[in-house]
Amino acid sequence: MRHSSPAVKPISVGKSGRKRGRTTSGETPNGQVNCIRGIGRVNADLLTLLKRHWGYASFLPGQAEAVTHIMGRQDSLVVLPTGAGKSLCYQLPALAQPGVALVISPLKALMKDQVDGLLENDVSAGTLHSGQTPVERQDVFRRLKAGSLKLLYLAPEGLLGLETIIRELDVSFVAVDEAHLISHWGHEYREDYRNISQLRAWMPSIPIHAFTATATERVRDDIVANLRMRDAQRVVGDFERTNLYYRVVFRHDLNAQLEAIFREHRDEAGIIYCISRKEVDRLALSLQKKRHKVLPYHAGLSDEVRQRNQEAFSNEKVNIIVATVAFGMGIDRTDVRFVIHAGLPGSIEAYQQEAGRAGRDGLRAECILLHSGQDVVLRKAIIGLPQDEHKQLAHKRLEDMHRFARTLQCRHRVLVTHFGQDYTKANCGHCDVCCGEHEELADSFITAQKILSCVARVKDSFGAQHVAQVLKGAKGQRITQWQHDELSTYGLLGQYQLNDILDWIDQLIAQGFLVRAGEYQTLQRTAAGNAVLKGQGTVRLSAPRITVKTDSKGLAGGDPLTAEEQTVWQRVRAWRADLARERKLPPYVIFNDKTLDELVRRRPDSEDALLQVPGIGEKKLNDFGEALLRVLAAG
Repeated sequence: MRHSSPAVKPISVGKSGRKRGRTTSGETPNGQVNCIRGIGRVNADLLTLLKRHWGYASFLPGQAEAVTHIMGRQDSLVVLPTGAGKSLCYQLPALAQPGVALVISPLKALMKDQVDGLLENDVSAGTLHSGQTPVERQDVFRRLKAGSLKLLYLAPEGLLGLETIIRELDVSFVAVDEAHLISHWGHEYREDYRNISQLRAWMPSIPIHAFTATATERVRDDIVANLRMRDAQRVVGDFERTNLYYRVVFRHDLNAQLEAIFREHRDEAGIIYCISRKEVDRLALSLQKKRHKVLPYHAGLSDEVRQRNQEAFSNEKVNIIVATVAFGMGIDRTDVRFVIHAGLPGSIEAYQQEAGRAGRDGLRAECILLHSGQDVVLRKAIIGLPQDEHKQLAHKRLEDMHRFARTLQCRHRVLVTHFGQDYTKANCGHCDVCCGEHEELADSFITAQKILSCVARVKDSFGAQHVAQVLKGAKGQRITQWQHDELSTYGLLGQYQLNDILDWIDQLIAQGFLVRAGEYQTLQRTAAGNAVLKGQGTVRLSAPRITVKTDSKGLAGGDPLTAEEQTVWQRVRAWRADLARERKLPPYVIFNDKTLDELVRRRPDSEDALLQVPGIGEKKLNDFGEALLRVLAAG
């Protein structure tokens, strides 16, 4: 087997000057990076480190530009979607520069996974947090004093207690992960992230770099202001995740719909998001009774139970987690093949981040949103009345999310344009709308008029359920009590299921023809709705799908695996699982599924061939190469 090459001498950057402005071509003032604007070409030394330690010969979109700004000692804000390789943007420059990079990260589990992954790639890293033993903390302090750490991960709540230590360190730069948490305008604001701005006062000349997957223009500006960035360079990647297939379905029988999804994703990893803790507990228990290997996760569980369940998912002891939004940022598992929302998320930002946890390895994954109109009512109750600016913003975000779910627009187009980017494709080819999964109701306009007329007949004073029952021609005490069985609209849609009618009401709300108003969420017509009653305007209603159509054809990004390749795939996965248990690491830290896919398709038969597989660097070749070649050749 090969032996590790001697450590590469860090690329000299110096600690004095900070470059201001942008470089259009050539070298930065201190000569360490060759960057052509718009191409992001970096020098050969960085590419050598990239290949040696991470096993990649080139950068993903946005990475080269982000690395260039760090090497140029410019403050920067990097907004790249989940799975685009944000961590590498600061890990590689940390290895290339003298001193230690400070990485601010919100969760201990996330820091542990990052450090474990770096150590597997022969990059010296450590972390300091409140959950460590005195012996563990002393070991980190010893390594810091010896100058052997290249990255030190810290929690924001612990920064103020580390001021003396941080001031004495030879810090190369500061990287702030999940930087949207610092903004009041973000969907996950955390007060302790405000502590990070102290680092600018403690180390005025040290560059600060912020990283996030979810930030509108307003949130980006807030991040830059709160971190006291100077002339911050901004790198904003493409928000279209082409390996993700988005699907939105009206929820009519959650258990049956979940079973249909599970059949298509047998033995694959998935996350199911619920709105409430109560729903998480109920659904997890129901699925466990059906012998599905699932575990719950929400903030109401003890720290011990949450950690145990999260580790069981990360280590592939279970493949499905049922969770609230509390489950997320600490999850680095890359082979999540499906994310299901069992209720409407509170915002497009939240949806993009949660759904984005699928397919982080670049292989195809599905994001399925199951929802009903009742979700909006529940979400509004959680938010409360829009009495201040932040609650008003929360209500607007919810309206945007509801519109996303109920309009027949390309899902990728809505997500990309929401974050301020243009979308020019006529058909994305990977969402339910563009792939023709929604059949438009032939008599959409007439159906809309019947619904709006019924709302008018009940004097805009009843909720969606009551209106739908009147249109269905249902028998009930309230209907007879109010003599609504004598209305001209009674039974007008009797040939349809009640859920169909409720879904159309939902669609009319999303398209602005109806609104829910007041404490009792009564349906009321808008000016646009009244215009439809007069025969004006255009209405598009889709017939709700009875079942969830899935389209999982094995590994994505290429042709389906042959029968022989499937056999090799299972064998390599089993070997990786055994190795992960032996080393007490999540399997994806050893190799992610994208690397396994390349191994199975290429079938390398030598060490040199192994090194050509993306994700295999020299350290992993030394550690696993011989065993991996045997596994690939077996059978």
